Amino acid sequence: MRCPYCNHDDLRVVDSRDSETGEAIRRRRACNSCGKRFTTYERIESIPFYIVKKDGRREDFDRQKLFRGLMNACKKRDISPGQVTQIVDEIEAELRGRGQSELPSREVGELVMNRLRQLDEVAYVRFASVYRSFRDLSEVKNEIDHLLSSERAAGRRRSATR
Repeated sequence: MRCPYCNHDDLRVVDSRDSETGEAIRRRRACNSCGKRFTTYERIESIPFYIVKKDGRREDFDRQKLFRGLMNACKKRDISPGQVTQIVDEIEAELRGRGQSELPSREVGELVMNRLRQLDEVAYVRFASVYRSFRDLSEVKNEIDHLLSSERAAGRRRSATR
């Protein structure tokens, strides 16, 4: 491994800990040459699984692609990259836990939308607009109305249990 700043290979581990989900080990490293610090993650090399797209194509599951999609939806929102990484970790763990070698992209999209709905409504609508291929503003409005009505219903359930 080399320092991403100076490309030197004389590094030391400053701190090690499990990730939130226990799927990886997070290591803080320091370069003995330039002194800068950076983070690495160690993961068990796992059995690949495939995502079956709507048109029938199969793609390797790509956590970076999932991370980028979530980061785009969360752009300019008060959501840290760490929160996005945690969502990606949770989704990947859930998908791997199913023990299937192929999963429909629809299931991945629904898992993402469920987590975004809980985290940030604007990010949810952004992701949904791409994922569900909204054709016009009326479809966006319908999704927002659905989101607001389910929120009101959840509020009524919470107040009824108090």
